[in-house]
Amino acid sequence: MAGVSAAQVKALRERTGAGMMDCKKALVEAGGDLDAAVEAMRKRGLAAADRKAGRTAAEGLVAIATVGDGARGAMVEVNCETDFVAREEEFQGFAREVARLVLANEPGGVESLGALRLDGGATVDDRRRQLVARIGENISVRRFEVLDAPGGCVAGYSHGGRIGVLVAVDAKDDPAATGKDVAMHVAASRPLAVSESDLPADLVARERSIIEAQAADTGKPPAIVEKIVAGRLRKFAGESTLLGQPFVKDPEVTVAAYLAARGAVVHRFVRFEVGEGIERPEDDFVSEVMAQVRKNA
Repeated sequence: MAGVSAAQVKALRERTGAGMMDCKKALVEAGGDLDAAVEAMRKRGLAAADRKAGRTAAEGLVAIATVGDGARGAMVEVNCETDFVAREEEFQGFAREVARLVLANEPGGVESLGALRLDGGATVDDRRRQLVARIGENISVRRFEVLDAPGGCVAGYSHGGRIGVLVAVDAKDDPAATGKDVAMHVAASRPLAVSESDLPADLVARERSIIEAQAADTGKPPAIVEKIVAGRLRKFAGESTLLGQPFVKDPEVTVAAYLAARGAVVHRFVRFEVGEGIERPEDDFVSEVMAQVRKNA
């Protein structure tokens, strides 16, 4: 490496996370000035990240971190554009690092999280931009959650990295195992709340109005309609709440019965699924790739 030593390239790689040839090029352009090369690479990374920021990132990974005694857990969703990148170790390592940082610092929001520093010294947002420049896809830290269980246990469950669940539970015997069972249930059954009293009031009101309209169309007397509405609301609560659902590992009992048999109480749960709620343009990324292929043909 004429004019640039291997040690300089190694130092720049450690500070930026960029590839060897990119580091060498930046050092040559900067006349061997490490700080100038870092600044130049940061500007390139910022520009690349800004260009890709508008592209839909609905794939990715849900990463979970918990403390050793199980009293706290954190979960984060980091998004990218394709499942291919979501499976890459570098992307997954970044997501796991961010989850550990959230667990240790409990930032006030995604913007605050972006300003926190990872072990290598770079901020989360700087590292994200470096990945964008290196991988070539839009990458974003979408959301995170921290769950505490003083005196209890926070159990986590990941289903293929695409669905993540944290559950805060108290139990007389083996709370970690009970919590994991419940977390697996939440991953599979998608309850909206722990109990009926935890269901959002606007959701219950909306469901009631729909049920009332359907029941009124039956033409039955008001007293019968009232019973129909009450029964259907009970069914809705049973299907929508954790305690009312049949337990996935034993559908003969409800989750409430499963917990009671173990002297356990679930205080709260959080469930993330990669890309939920993100509108995905059809063939967005595929069309872009094909357009580039045609352009280079």
